[in-house]
Amino acid sequence: MAKSPTRTLADLKPGENGVVAGFARYDAMTYRIMQLGVLEDTPLQVLRRAPFSDPIEIRVKDYSLSLRRDEADRINIRD
Repeated sequence: MAKSPTRTLADLKPGENGVVAGFARYDAMTYRIMQLGVLEDTPLQVLRRAPFSDPIEIRVKDYSLSLRRDEADRINIRD
């Protein structure tokens, strides 16, 4: 069975939705992101990006969260 290509949160454009599929690595920053509510199977939406795509503002649960591109790049997304 072929796996679908992995996308990260950093790959999504403003207005696109996704569901957290997991994380590329687990370290202190990943655990901090998880504490903020970005958990596996959580739906999210990219609201906007700052110039040069850093940071990225997302809607997760009922609030907005801004993440740096390198933080967003560790979050794997499925449709």
